[in-house]
Amino acid sequence: MSGAGPHLVFGFLSTFTGAFDFIFHERTGQLGSVQVGGLHEVWGFLWEHIKISAAAIAIACAVAIPVGLVLGHTGRGELLAISISNVGRAVPSLALIAFFVAYIGVGFTNVMLALVLLAIPPILTNTYVGVRQVDPEVIDASRGMGLRAWQVIGRVELPLAVSNIFGGIRTSAVNVVATATIAPLAGVLTLGDYILSANVYGDEGRLAGAILVALLALSVEGLFALLQRAVTPRGLRAQTG
Repeated sequence: MSGAGPHLVFGFLSTFTGAFDFIFHERTGQLGSVQVGGLHEVWGFLWEHIKISAAAIAIACAVAIPVGLVLGHTGRGELLAISISNVGRAVPSLALIAFFVAYIGVGFTNVMLALVLLAIPPILTNTYVGVRQVDPEVIDASRGMGLRAWQVIGRVELPLAVSNIFGGIRTSAVNVVATATIAPLAGVLTLGDYILSANVYGDEGRLAGAILVALLALSVEGLFALLQRAVTPRGLRAQTG
């Protein structure tokens, strides 16, 4: 029993080292008929993962931000924003993909639509809340200067809500990147294929996939954090420290 601990630690370190070796070097797969791993294959899966995640986030932003701005400006959509947010958290992404299979089939479009529906709720909710938190006196002043409704939204409410909006985008982006690991179930080979097909890639391939997805999620989080800071007006940055 006394030697079990070091043996387990050595086994874990060996698998961890093997996972990094899997990322950089090809090897024969578990089935023995194909070569797996290596930077060329990893890059192909990584690019597909990034492509489908970026498409989903872009479409979600194009839908959720304008709707959130309008609802927040009119102040009439609180129930709708909260309901969409709650539904988005409750419905499993795998169930959405399975639902779309029946109507769209497998492939890129299926997975992307499921990821779009996953990404919309945080962006919509944060956009709505960000607009509603704008000081009413600032809005009244802008109206007193003769700005129309769409000008108030674009010149006043949007700049002041942009930090909140990017907070929602950050949340959605990380969720989408993490959820895109199940895309291989619908025929889109992302980094999740390493995790879901251990019979092909082995335990080291599965761990390599998990490491790559985690690094990608952290990179996305860091990128959007920098963008959030860059687009936040200097006065708001000073207020929030």
